Amino acid sequence: MMVKIDQVLIDELVTKAKNSPRRRAIFRFHEKDEDTMHRMLNALEPDTYVQPHFHPDKHEAFIILQGSILFVIFDENGKIMQYYLLKAGTSDFGLEISPKTYHTLISLESGTVIFEIKHGPYDAQTDKTFATWAPKEGEANCLEFNENIIRKLGFS
Repeated sequence: MMVKIDQVLIDELVTKAKNSPRRRAIFRFHEKDEDTMHRMLNALEPDTYVQPHFHPDKHEAFIILQGSILFVIFDENGKIMQYYLLKAGTSDFGLEISPKTYHTLISLESGTVIFEIKHGPYDAQTDKTFATWAPKEGEANCLEFNENIIRKLGFS
């Protein structure tokens, strides 16, 4: 089977993200959680929140297709160690994150879409370890957490 990645697919996914309560949406290329390689498009709006987390035993790779995103790497106490601005159409358009690396993604533009690759299988109980020093998704101060990072790093 082949799935064409084109602007029609991206626009449909962006529309889903804009209409989603979480303000993001995923298009999965893999068929099931048990697959050994997970490939997906991930559309993220600026007012979505991805709680900082790490994957205990999996690398993740990201390539930005549209928009711009701020990737932030933290130490185990929540101190920002590194950050990367990925912007479609520039020389900085992708990265790979090692296992046990606390990270978050912050969309800086409406309509941002990334291509994400990660080893499977997916098990919700073991896939991620969430940072206890960051708000949980759905808490009132999630967007403030992102805004503080954006301001601290000079992207506001």
